[in-house]
Amino acid sequence: MVKIALVSCGTEYSGIQKEIEKAALTFGAEIILPEIDLDYIDEAYEKFGFSAQSSSLKLMIARAVSIVEGRCKPDAVFVASCFRCAEAALVRNEIRRYLQDNTRIPVVTYSFTERTKADELFIRMEALATTVTRRSILAREKQEGLTLGLDSGSTTTKAVLMENNKVIGTGWTLTKDIMESVNKAADEAFESSGYGWNDIDGIGTTGYGRLTIGKKLNAELVQEELSVNAKGAVYLAGHQKGEATVLDIGGMDNKVITVNDGIPDNFTMGGICAGASGRFLDMTSRRLDVDITELGPLAVKGNYRRAQLNSYCIVFGIQDLVTTLAAGGSKEDVAAAACHSVSEQVYEQQLQEIDIREPLIQVGGTSLITGLVKAVSETLGGIDVIVPEYSQHIGAVGSALLVSGMGNRNQQ
Repeated sequence: MVKIALVSCGTEYSGIQKEIEKAALTFGAEIILPEIDLDYIDEAYEKFGFSAQSSSLKLMIARAVSIVEGRCKPDAVFVASCFRCAEAALVRNEIRRYLQDNTRIPVVTYSFTERTKADELFIRMEALATTVTRRSILAREKQEGLTLGLDSGSTTTKAVLMENNKVIGTGWTLTKDIMESVNKAADEAFESSGYGWNDIDGIGTTGYGRLTIGKKLNAELVQEELSVNAKGAVYLAGHQKGEATVLDIGGMDNKVITVNDGIPDNFTMGGICAGASGRFLDMTSRRLDVDITELGPLAVKGNYRRAQLNSYCIVFGIQDLVTTLAAGGSKEDVAAAACHSVSEQVYEQQLQEIDIREPLIQVGGTSLITGLVKAVSETLGGIDVIVPEYSQHIGAVGSALLVSGMGNRNQQ
């Protein structure tokens, strides 16, 4: 069983603990608490060198130090603190950095509320367990045979057909009925290839609908999107060796993943509001009466400083947008401001909690919005952002790659 060390401030004294344990157990993992004595707490706290007032935070720090010093030897680490506590947020980030600097153990950070439930933690626990148990699969650098990758996202469903390390077909459609959307996307991917369902060696699925699709199609790989997207991103960008950061601003949630030699070692996901997601840009394009494909070029021409959108809320963000247009603001400036609003929120909520390792690879459907890519680069001080070919199909590409070599369904 995979052992995940819980480094937190007080979850064991609340109802949150059982939810964390339930989420881990769902994916074959066990939550363990690093055991330390009272004398070690003060010793470890001094070594760590970060001032914290709370005794619970000092215990949290000591548990992290015990992992680095080998007193506790977990397979992965889950670092959690209450979202209401600013001091805990600082300590959580310092611990995450400390563990990454001194170990090769995969880490995930999370800020919980008093109402956090197990299903909110599933994708994080699954990704940690995957990184440990499927390391050899995640290290795979080439695709072999004929495989189909399916990504059932919250907004769109994507399909990618790969043969001998090349993408030979892609499909894309809006997500409605899960299986109807999958069949439509897959048929589009098959269309110009000359192949059909009976020719496939393996099927890999990811995204929100992956469990349903996996069961219906008897897929060889059913995988959460964090590890799949990370693998697909470094594969397409040609950065499977060394370090990189993957950014996926999705229709409902966002993912930031750091990768080392093709294997994720830290990730965050989520966001406070849809104002920090692709959903806000979709609503912006509708209000500007332009197709979403036109929003990026429009934003590149604008000046975001002339139409700042300051709200985290998608409702008030659109209200700011309407007010700016009514005051005579240009569509170009509003489009640029919308892209910068999303970029800055993603930075404040997620990117600043990650030590960004260049190159930064931006993927997902929103990576095709050039104004957003420009905004991300500017928000991060002008760093280069790579948008690889097929970036909008990233989950399907990763699934098609990872399912390679897992068995040939035509020979079973």
